[in-house]
Amino acid sequence: MSKSVEPEKLASSRRQILKWGLLAGVGGAGTLAAFSQLEKIKLRSSVTVLPSTHTGAISGQASTPLTMLRDFDYGTVTQEKGRTVREFRVEAQTSTIKLDNAHTFITWNLNGRVPGPTFRATEGDRIRVIFYNRAGHSHSLHFHGVHPAEMDGVKPIRNGKIMIYEFDAEPFGVQLYHCHVAPVTRHIGKGLYGMFIIDPKDLRPPADEMMLIMAGYDVNDDKKNELYAFNGLPHYYMHHPIAIQQNQLIRLYVLNMIEFDAAVTFHLHANMFKVNRAGRSPQPSEETDVITMGTAERHILEFSYRYPGKYMFHPHQDAIAEAGCMGLFDVVESTKT
Repeated sequence: MSKSVEPEKLASSRRQILKWGLLAGVGGAGTLAAFSQLEKIKLRSSVTVLPSTHTGAISGQASTPLTMLRDFDYGTVTQEKGRTVREFRVEAQTSTIKLDNAHTFITWNLNGRVPGPTFRATEGDRIRVIFYNRAGHSHSLHFHGVHPAEMDGVKPIRNGKIMIYEFDAEPFGVQLYHCHVAPVTRHIGKGLYGMFIIDPKDLRPPADEMMLIMAGYDVNDDKKNELYAFNGLPHYYMHHPIAIQQNQLIRLYVLNMIEFDAAVTFHLHANMFKVNRAGRSPQPSEETDVITMGTAERHILEFSYRYPGKYMFHPHQDAIAEAGCMGLFDVVESTKT
């Protein structure tokens, strides 16, 4: 059964093997993970991941949108009774970020970042998420996918309490998680959301994999978004383009978490992409250059660029794009012969 407990009581549980590094701050918890089979395969692959051109810190954020782009948290991996267990530690916090020169915004976030960590597992793994609420308000984590009712994350977890969510990773595909405390639009709009990727047991072909989450910011509490962003900060990828290799397969995990707007599109300039809806198929099912996504809808998009240069990506609702949800891919000429 699910349980919400005081931190001091939890210390006596069998999960004390973690020694509660969580309580000292969990922003870097994913770096403790042992290499998984997926990570080993990635290291052996021929994929070229080009270095970031911007590593400077962002005020109020533990990570930049460029580091978030390919930062997949595989958890702390253990074996229990012959099966893989992935343990994730997350802390709800409150912090202020600078969205642009005119706007600061108080976020409710996970591990000091918006969006939260991108959890990743293989179908059939046991997932254990240890959620410590230190944000000053009641929050929760609701995961999309299949799990028992007591793990559904609709029960508010009060400030100062810990909740352990435990379930099997299923089905494979692109899932998500978010706070489910009312009003949900406010809790999501202030930053409590993230992506949850469940890989199929038969792995997808090697690719340069990255994650993009579209979100909006209601900066004046009028239940309308004034600013929009990919991976947390408006206009970021226009100022800091994403470098990718010419003629290399890109696998883009895209999620729409924009509240207050019924739907948005995603458009890629000067190219087509193959669409794998919700990542629920081993192979893409269609090809286009623009796709429509409702809130919480997510897909895998695959493409490669034939010609070097800088190419835009954005929603085709131009007002949303111009208000911050726009970026550039910088296609670098391949040196391979």
